[in-house]
Amino acid sequence: MSGKSMVEGTPWKHILKFALPVLAGSLLQQLYNTVDTIIVGNFSGEEALSAVGTTGSFTFLFLALATGFSAGNGVVVAQHYGAGKEKLVRANASTGILLMLGMGILATIVGLLVSRPAYTHLVAVPEDILELTLQYFRIYAIGLVFQFGYNIFSSILRAVGDSAATLYFLLIASVSNIILDLVFVAGFHWGVIGAAIATDIAQAGSFVAAYIYMIRKYPIFHFRVNEFTWELDLAKRTLLTGFPIALQLIIVSFGLTFIQRAVNGFGQTMTASFTVGQRIEMYMNLPCNAFQTTLATYAGQNIGAGKIDRVKKGAYQSILMSFLFTLCVSALVWFFSANIITLFGLSEQAAIYCNAHLKVIAFINIILSLYIPLFGVFQGANHGGAPTVVATGALSVRVLVTYLFRYSSFFGYTIIWWNGLFGFGTGFLITWSYYLSNLWQKNSTIRVEGEA
Repeated sequence: MSGKSMVEGTPWKHILKFALPVLAGSLLQQLYNTVDTIIVGNFSGEEALSAVGTTGSFTFLFLALATGFSAGNGVVVAQHYGAGKEKLVRANASTGILLMLGMGILATIVGLLVSRPAYTHLVAVPEDILELTLQYFRIYAIGLVFQFGYNIFSSILRAVGDSAATLYFLLIASVSNIILDLVFVAGFHWGVIGAAIATDIAQAGSFVAAYIYMIRKYPIFHFRVNEFTWELDLAKRTLLTGFPIALQLIIVSFGLTFIQRAVNGFGQTMTASFTVGQRIEMYMNLPCNAFQTTLATYAGQNIGAGKIDRVKKGAYQSILMSFLFTLCVSALVWFFSANIITLFGLSEQAAIYCNAHLKVIAFINIILSLYIPLFGVFQGANHGGAPTVVATGALSVRVLVTYLFRYSSFFGYTIIWWNGLFGFGTGFLITWSYYLSNLWQKNSTIRVEGEA
């Protein structure tokens, strides 16, 4: 095997070297999502911007499935890679690819069937932007198989220590998406339809690039069509490992859907503001998410090698780096929020809402940096259920306080962004209580099947 092991050497150096490409790749992904929003807002208007933005909470549900189960397969591959079991690395990768491509096709079918009831009743999209919302989502859903495929390829590559590769794929997706947005939305004036088509083509490009890179760079993953194998036991293990990760993200999706519903209740201006606010908020979340992804691989490899002490040392070093990176990003957003908002073509009132939103989030999101990376430790240690419990508790609190105080004299509509203080504070307490209890170390050693 020719990947990069993280079971020897200085933990923080391995972690930082792995995390930086993940962070850069995520930054690229957010940049093209942001450019997508800027182009739609400036060339198709606030109504189209609101329509694209309001799809976010529901599309995140499918991203949760793609990311969660791909990450589950990645954890299993990383554990066997750390244990030096080459045949099992190959077999798990093959089964994971077939599983995720099948799930991607199913996701497209389900998405197309449930889109109208979901956006009408669950998300409660305002009638004046409902059809635009459905137009965008239905075209977006056609490309879900590429999203699922890209995620499994990326997870397998990260599992063997290659985090830089995802940066290349996302660069392809970002550049192509921006160019196509300018052609379809700004040039042809196709509005939300053009934005959705651009996204699908960009995802297809990154899917193809990821597959070609994987089979050429790593002979172990060079599967001819007749060499793909499906092993039910390995598929079950991927599903069991990935289910808590996917469930955590699904819970986040549903929580955000209910918050989006509350946002929509304040009208289109607030919806447009919230769309931009969420886009910028994603940038502040990038460092802690990158270190979470890194720690899942780092913990998986080191647990496969039986080195728990290295996992603990790496966890504390990651938390410190996550905090420092997040602090820098939050400071930039705090001082330049007004300048950032002008890029999106918001109305004056929407810009006022959005500026207040960003000021609060720049402060609150620092809390996330102090506990989210530990989710990676739990996932790499076969305790993926712990982040699910944390996500459930944190989002339940956020949704509860949002609906309790949205019409109160003290918070009013500002609870839409202040709810994070209550939710993330809850998540911080639960996460650190579990980590310090050392319960995550129980049953963390992997069961290595025979080489057959």
